[in-house]
Amino acid sequence: MYSVIQPAHSIFAYIVLAILFFASVNAISGVVSKRVFKAKDLRISLFALILSHFQLLIGLVLYFLSPLGLEAAGNMKDAALRLTSIEHPLMNIIAIALITIGWSKHKKEESNNGKFKKIALFYTLGLILILARLPWANWFKFYEYVFKMFHYNNI
Repeated sequence: MYSVIQPAHSIFAYIVLAILFFASVNAISGVVSKRVFKAKDLRISLFALILSHFQLLIGLVLYFLSPLGLEAAGNMKDAALRLTSIEHPLMNIIAIALITIGWSKHKKEESNNGKFKKIALFYTLGLILILARLPWANWFKFYEYVFKMFHYNNI
């Protein structure tokens, strides 16, 4: 099961980060241009919210299955294990909470600019937290694995 969940979590992370970045940029551009908050803006923000929550669920399942997750949680001296067992999960939970707060606060706003401001602030903060505690070394190893897999199949 771990061999399926871990690659799914890694691949889906690219999609979630792209959509979250797009939602943040969309909200920031809405604030700057003072445009009307339309259904398209609502859908972009909602899609980012849903995908980030789905990624969190995959990550939580992975946390309990992975030898780098709960099993390694007591190993504070090893920076790589501390990142995957404590820092990455905790920061991502906080980031998803911020994204959720931004979504909830935007619904209570009546002004278009206020809606964009709430989403821009909270989604961007969430994105920054996620990017700050990504296990980048693991991501690049996974990328190399996928590249080799496709490269050898095309020869």
